[in-house]
Amino acid sequence: MTLATLSEVLQPALKQGYAVAGLVTLGWEEMRAYVAAAEAEEVSVILQAGPSCRAHTPLPVLGKMFRHLAENASVPVVAHLDHGYTFEECSEALDSGFTSLMFDGSRKPLAQNIDETARIAEMAHAAGISCEGEIGFVGYSGGENSAGTDPEEAAKFARESGVDAMAISVGNVHLQQDKEGGLDEPRIRAIEAVTEVPLVIHGGSGVPVAQRTALARGSKICKFNIGTELRMAFGHALRDSVNKDENRFDRVQILQETHDPVYDATRRVLRAFKGA
Repeated sequence: MTLATLSEVLQPALKQGYAVAGLVTLGWEEMRAYVAAAEAEEVSVILQAGPSCRAHTPLPVLGKMFRHLAENASVPVVAHLDHGYTFEECSEALDSGFTSLMFDGSRKPLAQNIDETARIAEMAHAAGISCEGEIGFVGYSGGENSAGTDPEEAAKFARESGVDAMAISVGNVHLQQDKEGGLDEPRIRAIEAVTEVPLVIHGGSGVPVAQRTALARGSKICKFNIGTELRMAFGHALRDSVNKDENRFDRVQILQETHDPVYDATRRVLRAFKGA
């Protein structure tokens, strides 16, 4: 069994100069391909259940799926709640077998974000699992704008919330389909200078691959969340499979043909985060 907590995979990454991918899942087909790709690359992987995933599949079912894959994997697998918005949701994830809780209080005032995140972290640590929080707000492509992370606020948040990993807003954007942007490295360095906790980049699909590798090897960023990039690989493969024959209707046959394209795309993602 290789079920792991977030701290168990991020602390070695912090010390040894690499990053771990937090891969956003929407269903069985992706998560199975993600673990197979991680095994092929011989790296740890974080399976993430975000809000849209949870709207489709209940947390207790997702917990069993993640744990089943972890128990049969040859590499460490983290069962991670992504963007939990309430104490109750985080508590349900813990009860469902998740090994890491990400509480998102980033839209709230600093003091409230710290207090509520600290409560989640205390619950997680009492159960022997990990907690990720977010300071600053990471916006959405075509939606809410980002609010960059203030280094002094980040230091206070890291110190007082007790999180094991801290998501920051440094030019990253959720749901971005291109890689034409890039992260604000001076802001990253300013945050690193006043914190010790492993840092997390949400919206990693929009970060140029060369910058992902450079930061994985040369910063305290130890986790990049990747969703849109792999969702696009799945969507293109699904469309090709469906369009191959207008008389096809067997969903098992159709979905099987998404495995190899998603597996290949995931391997490319994972390679970028390896150490020197």
